[in-house]
Amino acid sequence: MSGRSEHWADIGESTSVRGILLLCAVHRWLGRWPFRVCVYPVVFVHWLLNGTARRASLQYLQRAHEYQGVPSPRPGMRQSLHHFAMFAETMLDKILALGQRYPVDKVRMLRQDVLARVQAGEGGLIVTAHLGCLELCQVMADLVPGFRLTALVHTAHAERFNRLIRRLDAGSRVELLQVTDLGPADAVKLAERVTRGEFIAIAGDRVPLRGGRSVVAPFLGHDAPFPIGAYVLGSALRCPVFTMACTHDGDGYEVRLEAFADRIVLPRGSRDAALAGYAAQFSAWMERQVRLSPYDWFNFYPFWDQVTHDARNE
Repeated sequence: MSGRSEHWADIGESTSVRGILLLCAVHRWLGRWPFRVCVYPVVFVHWLLNGTARRASLQYLQRAHEYQGVPSPRPGMRQSLHHFAMFAETMLDKILALGQRYPVDKVRMLRQDVLARVQAGEGGLIVTAHLGCLELCQVMADLVPGFRLTALVHTAHAERFNRLIRRLDAGSRVELLQVTDLGPADAVKLAERVTRGEFIAIAGDRVPLRGGRSVVAPFLGHDAPFPIGAYVLGSALRCPVFTMACTHDGDGYEVRLEAFADRIVLPRGSRDAALAGYAAQFSAWMERQVRLSPYDWFNFYPFWDQVTHDARNE
């Protein structure tokens, strides 16, 4: 893969809302195995025809194996196909979670000490990654009355997915907010939500298409660009910052909520160094999650070779 690789946002999305609803209906009326019978041929065709995603999957799995010894044995095409199948299974669980139809007893919540801070109602920022099924963080709603989450996304499909969420569950406590261009007015609105005790979630592993300045941090033994948006936003909101992952654990999931920083501080004289430090801290956190569940990271594009905003304007 070369430095001319596409930006992830240029690759596009092929998800069909109607297709998702149809597969959900298959699962609801017939169960998980009939769902798999329907979806696995689609997964195989997508894996076969989407060379960019297939090569990116294999690159990631092999680098994870070389750096951390997982997955084992050394990944090849079979493991890459399994990676795609795991994504399809997780997509179903995302929809079930948003419709509050995923079995709560299959979700294990770790770090109750951190959860106690969430229960205090202070609100905060959660830096996430494309790891597993983050929608299952809604189990926190059973533990924290009034828990609400606004997830910031960098695609143009936020409103379409919000409609899908409302169709599945009119009372959902998760909202997607498109932030292709996050301006001062948006930051004020987000600050108001945090003040009310709500949480903002933002991905720390994808460089946005516009306004996407990045810093370099090592990940799985190779330098990669990481976005700085989460840390700039955290500095502006002046609130506690957490990380959260929800990855497969046996036949269910494990939610890991961890404290990242009490406050994000970006000193004027050493701002770039501070940003690089936070990105490296986040990258180390991602490596720990990958070690626990290597097939749960779903960035099907050339992550290490992604074209950043800065590179596109050189």
